[in-house]
Amino acid sequence: MSDLPDLAVVYEHPQWFEPLFAALERHGVSYVKVPLAGHGFDPAGSPAPARVVFSRVAMSSFLRDPEHPIFYAQSLFEHWRGQGTRVVNAAALAIDTSKARQLSLIARLGFKGPQTRAAHRQADLPKAAEGLRFPVLVKVDVGGSGSGIVRYDTAAELAEATRAGTAPMGVNGIALIQEYAPRQGGGITRVETLNGKYLYALEVESPGDAFDLCPADACLIRPGSAVLGMTRVEPPAGIIAAVEAIVAAGEVEVGSVEYLIDERDGSVQFYDINALSNFVAKPMDVLGFDPHDNLVDWLVGVINEEKAKAA
Repeated sequence: MSDLPDLAVVYEHPQWFEPLFAALERHGVSYVKVPLAGHGFDPAGSPAPARVVFSRVAMSSFLRDPEHPIFYAQSLFEHWRGQGTRVVNAAALAIDTSKARQLSLIARLGFKGPQTRAAHRQADLPKAAEGLRFPVLVKVDVGGSGSGIVRYDTAAELAEATRAGTAPMGVNGIALIQEYAPRQGGGITRVETLNGKYLYALEVESPGDAFDLCPADACLIRPGSAVLGMTRVEPPAGIIAAVEAIVAAGEVEVGSVEYLIDERDGSVQFYDINALSNFVAKPMDVLGFDPHDNLVDWLVGVINEEKAKAA
C-alpha cells in the first residue's frame, strides 16, 4: 500500500478533468489517471490503483459511446469498496443513474419536484400522462447534458410518438413523463456542494427551451451547445438547507442540485441531482475563486484520514 499513489481519478471523458488534474498538480498530490476505456478487472483480485479512488463517471457517457461505462463503473467501485478502499462519490451513482430515484428522494424529504410519472414501455406513456398538465416532457431515466428530453404540447402528439416508437426511453428502458414547468426569468439555479455542504450557486440562463445547462468549459465548447448566461447567486437559507438534506440523503459527496421557480405559481421545484460537477468556466471571473482548490483540499483530507487508518 505504501507504494501506491495517494489518489486515482477514474473517468470516461478525456478532456473534462484537465482543471482537476491541474489543481492536483498545484497542490502536489500524488495521483494517477484511470480512464475507463479499455479497463477491465478480476472479481477475485484487481486491487485498487491508489489509497483513495475518486469517481468522475458521467451519466452523459452513453451519448459518446454505446458501450458506455456507467454500469460497469458501479461494479468496479463496489469491487474496490469490498476490498476496503475508500471510493469517493461511489455511493452517489445509485442516485445519479436514475432521475426517478432522484424525484422519489426529493419527495420523501418533503420537497417539491415537477409532477412526474414513470413507465417502462412506449405504449404506457399516454396513460401515464393522464392527469398531468400539458405540455409535458418525456425524459430518459439515465440522462446527462440535457439528453433524452422531448417536449410534447398535446396528448395527441405524445400518443403519435408512442405509436411510432419515437418517444425517448433511454439506456435502462425507463422514461419519465413530467409536467413542463415554465422557468421564472428563463433560468434555473444550480447549487454546488462539497462534502455535503453548500459551496456556491449559479443562476444559469439559456435561450428558449434548451435543456443542456452544463456550465463547465468542456460543455460550452461542444458543437451546438446553447449560449448560457451564468451569474453567481446566493439562494435563500431554506433552499440551501434543502439542498444539503438532498445530497446527504443521496450520499453525494461532490455534486449539485438544480431547481427552478415555476412562474405559474412561484413554487420552488427541485428536479435534478448531479454527482458529476465540472464546476464552471472561468471560475475566477464568475465566482471569485477556483472551486477545484476547495475540492483538492478536501480530497487531501480524505487521503490523510485513510493514511491514519492504515498506520
